[in-house]
Amino acid sequence: MPRFPKNESEVTTLAESMIAGYTDHAADFPSMTTSAVNDLSAVLDTYRTERQAQTNARAQAKMATETKTTKLDTLVEKMRNDLKLSEVDVADDPAKLGLIGWGPRQNPQPIEAPSQPNNLYPVFEGQGILGLAWDSSVSGGMVRNYVVERREQPAGGGEFGNWAIVGSSINNELNLTNQPRSVQMEYRVKAVNTGGDSTPSNTAAVVL
Repeated sequence: MPRFPKNESEVTTLAESMIAGYTDHAADFPSMTTSAVNDLSAVLDTYRTERQAQTNARAQAKMATETKTTKLDTLVEKMRNDLKLSEVDVADDPAKLGLIGWGPRQNPQPIEAPSQPNNLYPVFEGQGILGLAWDSSVSGGMVRNYVVERREQPAGGGEFGNWAIVGSSINNELNLTNQPRSVQMEYRVKAVNTGGDSTPSNTAAVVL
């Protein structure tokens, strides 16, 4: 007895085969009337519409994040330059930097690990290729880079594999190649700096 698929692409492939088979061999499946087949087709179309809407929303969110990051980088650079000039202006009385919400340079403090990156999701999937994206850390220490980890997710129960680093990126996205195929893998991302690693992000389960 075949097992019902769990992967989205396999589910849709089976649905398409069922619709085609019921349509071409109606006499062999009298329970599947034209109305019943049309209902199945309508449900499949609804799923496809929602899947496309999700893909579009993710693309828009990615573009908005990139735009926000660029604007923030510009703001940070401008502020840093202005503060350097202000430090020169009041070099004889550094306490005056408090008037602009700043302050005299302090002794170095221990570096804090970055906060947890969030919203890890697959951007695209291909033949052994996986594109991942996530929301950047928003607090804690400055991120040096992000590391992506992977482990095997056992089918039908059993113990998970060990997490292993499979890639690194200074941005909030990464394309992975030579990934296992026909095996359910679980991915997560962590932000890293000299203060340590962040809490891991959410996990994304993928079968290529």
